[in-house]
Amino acid sequence: MKIEIRNLTKNYGATCALKDFTVTLRPGVYGLLGPNGAGKSTLMGLLTDTVKRETGKILCEGKDILELGAAFRAQVGYMPQQQGYYEEFTVGRYLFYMASLKGMNRKQAKAEILDLLEVVGLSHCLHKKMGGLSGGMRQRILLAQALLGDPKILLLDEPTAGLDPEERIRIRNHISAIAADKIILLATHVVSDVESIAEQVLLLRKGELIAADTPVALIEGVRPCVSEVLCTKAELEDYRQKYAISNISQVGGKLLLQLVGDDVPPSVTEQVRVSLDDVYLFHTRKGREEPDMVK
Repeated sequence: MKIEIRNLTKNYGATCALKDFTVTLRPGVYGLLGPNGAGKSTLMGLLTDTVKRETGKILCEGKDILELGAAFRAQVGYMPQQQGYYEEFTVGRYLFYMASLKGMNRKQAKAEILDLLEVVGLSHCLHKKMGGLSGGMRQRILLAQALLGDPKILLLDEPTAGLDPEERIRIRNHISAIAADKIILLATHVVSDVESIAEQVLLLRKGELIAADTPVALIEGVRPCVSEVLCTKAELEDYRQKYAISNISQVGGKLLLQLVGDDVPPSVTEQVRVSLDDVYLFHTRKGREEPDMVK
């Protein structure tokens, strides 16, 4: 399966939420990174046809998804950031309802629901009401409904929001395990969600795709722009004004700063550990003075 997104643009009034976005997606995990307002949710909306397209094309196996209509949507599992739900529905009833919307028969739905509740660690909640669940538990139920029907395309918008570290790891591991024959687009502003599982990272800033590559290649690309320096507490603010700071630790009464930016000073350590956090800070900091997006 292949999805081609060509020159996709979306405006909200005078604000450009997505500008000339072009990328080709094949089976694997794609991390869609960017700060709030970068255009991640707008892209998800365009891919699910819940946001009206203005210009550009989205092709699945060479055919526009608007022409494919229901045939395309049947292959998509979508987890939005937030979704309305009936508070009086039990978890089981809610998932059966979502399965019926996907055209699944009851026998198939029952087997998948029990398996997916095990995956997200909520087997004990089958008969609990949705309104009585915590935010993190509802988030996991949203992921379970997206996985119903074994979709070939998974669109996950902030799938680990509100989850504790153990839950985040569980969900990430499952996403990685099922990625071999699926296109998975995982939108987030939490770098750790994608660093270990994404084969490609797409970095958005103010609606534009500013970097797209493997995590390793992106990290190597910013390595010359990362260094560590020692400073006093009084000097800290000066460094904040000039560079992004990805880490601060105390060393012998001073502060060891990991700086990210153009023309960083020479590093006091020979080998600086560069991560996707540094990549994210390097690229997103460049647009900090520009007006923020709204979507």
